[in-house]
Amino acid sequence: MPRLKPIDSILISTVLEDCADQLSILGGIIPSTYEGRPDAEEIVGDEIGRIVDSQKELGNKYESLIAKRNELKGGSKSNMGKLKDTEHEIEGVIAGIRSTTQHFAKSLKQSPLTADNLQKTQDDRQFLEYVIRSCLDEVMEGQTYDILIDSVTMEQEKKAELQNMILREESGRKRIKQLQKNLVEVKKTQETEMQQRNEMIAHLKDQLQEMKAKTNMEGKYVKKGAEVAVSQMQKKCFLSEKDMKDEIEKLHRQIEEEERVNQEIEQYLRTHHADLEEKLEYWMEKYDKDVDAKQHELDVLKASKANDLARLQELTKLYADYEQVVVEDRIEKEKARRKAEQEAEELKSCIKVQSWWRGIMVRKQLGPYSKKKKKKGKKGKKSGKKGKKKKK
Repeated sequence: MPRLKPIDSILISTVLEDCADQLSILGGIIPSTYEGRPDAEEIVGDEIGRIVDSQKELGNKYESLIAKRNELKGGSKSNMGKLKDTEHEIEGVIAGIRSTTQHFAKSLKQSPLTADNLQKTQDDRQFLEYVIRSCLDEVMEGQTYDILIDSVTMEQEKKAELQNMILREESGRKRIKQLQKNLVEVKKTQETEMQQRNEMIAHLKDQLQEMKAKTNMEGKYVKKGAEVAVSQMQKKCFLSEKDMKDEIEKLHRQIEEEERVNQEIEQYLRTHHADLEEKLEYWMEKYDKDVDAKQHELDVLKASKANDLARLQELTKLYADYEQVVVEDRIEKEKARRKAEQEAEELKSCIKVQSWWRGIMVRKQLGPYSKKKKKKGKKGKKSGKKGKKKKK
């Protein structure tokens, strides 16, 4: 980011400081709520009226775009680009109508004069005041305004994320509607299948009766086969019992070995636990020492910050005094310049008046330019003729 010129930084800092002061004063005069005030209903009515007017404008625009689209559909292939642009405009208008409708519904559910809305306004004002004051500090210190650009970029990202969330919510609602339709279709399908299964159950009951008769006959045969199978199973169980006993003895030996291993592991863990306790005490002591050291560093930094703040205030006061001296010097120079111009103009006017008066005296032959008395005799006549010739 390029650095600002000193004069630009001074002008910008002055404007930012005025904005911050105005925001601070605005925060003090904003009420906590408008509820109970006589003009509250008028404010709400104006808000709803603006929303309704915007919806009417969007509706008229939508109708005109639909008519334009119908005209372009009947045209030639060269109008396909215009038709696509019109489709995009229609989609944008539909999105705007949907957004204003949601805003209108939200306004009907919740009054815009509640303490929550005013609290949001107060939070936005505080955020703006914080950004302006931070930008003012940055302009005064480094003659840059990076924090203002970063804040705007962050707010744009938040707005984009909120818009993406709204789009996801709209797609989720569409998905819910589609699933509800699918659920209705599935219910119809399940009812049809249920009816078919009931018919199948009735048919199977008939077959069950037939199978019971067959089962009685087969039961006798199975009983005899089961008796033979039981005798065979007893012999197999006797053999398997012997194998199980051998397995039990083997498991006993394994259990004894596991107990021995467990005791050795417990002994090792106890020893390791003691080592860990010693390490824990060491690290706790080290933690306390590090905390004390960092606390000392923090105290030193706080003291340095206080000194820097006092120095900044002193320099600010000195700058204000210098600025006042410069302004007064400029005013004195301006007065001297105007005085010199006025004196030059008066001198010029005086010269013009003197020239004009000298011309009058010459033309009227007044004062030193008056005519001399004529001498008697011819010499007077000759001199008179010579004077006339000279005048000519």
